[in-house]
Amino acid sequence: MNVVRAIYPGSFDPLTNGHLDLIERGSKIFEELIVAILRNPEKDPLFTFSERRAMLEQMVSSFPNVRVEIFEGLLVDYAMKKNAKAVLRGIRAISDYEYELQMALMNRKLQPQLETVFMMPAEAYSYLSSRLVKEIFRLGGSVRGLVPELVEQKLREKFTELPLESK
Repeated sequence: MNVVRAIYPGSFDPLTNGHLDLIERGSKIFEELIVAILRNPEKDPLFTFSERRAMLEQMVSSFPNVRVEIFEGLLVDYAMKKNAKAVLRGIRAISDYEYELQMALMNRKLQPQLETVFMMPAEAYSYLSSRLVKEIFRLGGSVRGLVPELVEQKLREKFTELPLESK
């Protein structure tokens, strides 16, 4: 059997309902889906890798063909190491498309046999991003319905731990 394994890469800081929407839908398209948390030294994440991994693992536990991993380096190298045939990417707006197209074309140049599959999120999440969730929460707004309850709880805990000047 020719198993189609895909990688859904991202920072997932924090995990949103938009991410979960793509994971659920991707799990129905691909035989295996690896949700891959990128170690990006240029970002200053709110949650540690182990916190993000634990949240993701709990939220995807009902999908038997989905697993969560952490990776660093070039996505194409990681995908080849995992024998993946596709990369799953979400596109919310034209600005996302321009960036994602550039990345997909470069990935194709580096690894021609790796395909990029673009999916639009459900309409309810078309405006949603991790950055916006953090900003809304930091400013005292409600993120109910934007993130899973587990993530909302972890945000409350995280912001209670942070010193005032970081909030």
